Amino acid sequence: MTHPIHDQVRSALEACGVTVPEGADLHARTPITGEQLMGLRATTDAEYETALTTAGEAFTAWRDTPAPVRGNLVKRWGELLTEYKDDLAALVTAEAGKIPSEAAGEVQEMIDICDLAVGLSRQLFGRTMPSERPGHRMMETWHPLGPCGIITAFNFPVAPYAWNTAVALVCGNTIVWKPSEATMLSALATDALLGRAAKDVGAPEGLHHVVIGDRTLGEKMSDDERLPLISATGSTRMGSEVGPRVAARFGRTVLELGGNNAAIVAPSADLDLALRGVAFAAVGTAGQRCTTMRRLIIHEDIAEEFTERLVQAYGTLTIGDPSTGESLVGPLVHGGAYEGMTAALAAATADGGELLCGGERVHAEEYPEAYYVQPAIVRMPGQTEIVRTETFAPILYVMTYRELDEAIAMHNDVPQGLSSAIFTTDVREAERFVSDAGSDCGIANVNIGTSGAEIGGAFGGEKHTGGGRESGSDAWRAYMRRATNTVNYSNELPLAQGVEFL
Repeated sequence: MTHPIHDQVRSALEACGVTVPEGADLHARTPITGEQLMGLRATTDAEYETALTTAGEAFTAWRDTPAPVRGNLVKRWGELLTEYKDDLAALVTAEAGKIPSEAAGEVQEMIDICDLAVGLSRQLFGRTMPSERPGHRMMETWHPLGPCGIITAFNFPVAPYAWNTAVALVCGNTIVWKPSEATMLSALATDALLGRAAKDVGAPEGLHHVVIGDRTLGEKMSDDERLPLISATGSTRMGSEVGPRVAARFGRTVLELGGNNAAIVAPSADLDLALRGVAFAAVGTAGQRCTTMRRLIIHEDIAEEFTERLVQAYGTLTIGDPSTGESLVGPLVHGGAYEGMTAALAAATADGGELLCGGERVHAEEYPEAYYVQPAIVRMPGQTEIVRTETFAPILYVMTYRELDEAIAMHNDVPQGLSSAIFTTDVREAERFVSDAGSDCGIANVNIGTSGAEIGGAFGGEKHTGGGRESGSDAWRAYMRRATNTVNYSNELPLAQGVEFL
């Protein structure tokens, strides 16, 4: 009997106006059952060249379009995303295995960034600064880059694309998007709605393109000098390949890579609040978020009590088919993720770790090609190499500390630097954690978990997380080039620094 998700996918694609390039090069699959949804044809070399050429041609018209007018396109896109939110969320659930509320939340992030970008279209501010030369004015101005390449990952199939695209479009750029091979249908639907928005507002043709293929297509984009910016979301390994390739041609990158995120739970913490914050951050999206909490550093005085409560909370989790709306934890993306989880648990126990709960595969008889797992908690004697390694699965390593400085040092002693949190009601501890001497991550939270960032702030991290920033704040500057302009409105030609040249 065919799972209802197949009909839901077809209905959602039809509603969004998607024409699927049918073929046998690639296959859309759902981790809910492990079944294939449909075959797709990969983008050919000729189609890729056409996409790059038309994106370049459209750029020359789009950059001359006033920024507030460019904002009208993003405004209309946001309206269509709102109208078709349920259809897009259904595709995200089908391809990424997210529970409905998380899938809908991801689409809401797209809508929210459109709102932000529309406002931004009237606020692409430069600066004016005083000149040392009389009769001169200095200013900085910001200008579009050109066609921007965007590479996204399976776990957030649409939101990071919108973070980049909504902002890049109002900045005057065009878009070439390579989605993950695991979430191609979500990408096609999202792009179709952007295409409808472009027609509705009379935007130039060729502003946006989706190209479908495997990692070799991402490598091709990374090497393509016609793409002055590559924004890539994925693993640290992927970023270590994309970054040098783009740098070799003096291109720009926005890299959003792995996270090995931790929370410190202090003795003064509201333990009820901390329990909820830790549980969602650790098991949401089956541990397949870059902001998933993977390490828990608890004060010795409360470690036993809090760990016991957390294990009990894990025992209440409903794990299963996310499309029913009755589960809290959906599947891992594929068998490779499950193998990575079991290998990490084996390494942790070999290092002296104690598996407190979880790690088992469930629903294997019902869905032999899908990989549902019980989220795991492992008590560790210290921060071993496996703890310092990101495993993209729901494993939470628990360790203890005595002094806050010890906890912060342990927290920072990993290669990744994306998100972090402390649970405390001591203002001194909270302020120290977010100070220069505290968390070394791009995101540092107090009394909330490590996941669930809002679009108003810049999103991204440090160290092996890549250093990129997307979404709000001044992240828009990554999609523009800066020019310093000096205007001489006098009848003289004085030189800077008092230089005389006759």
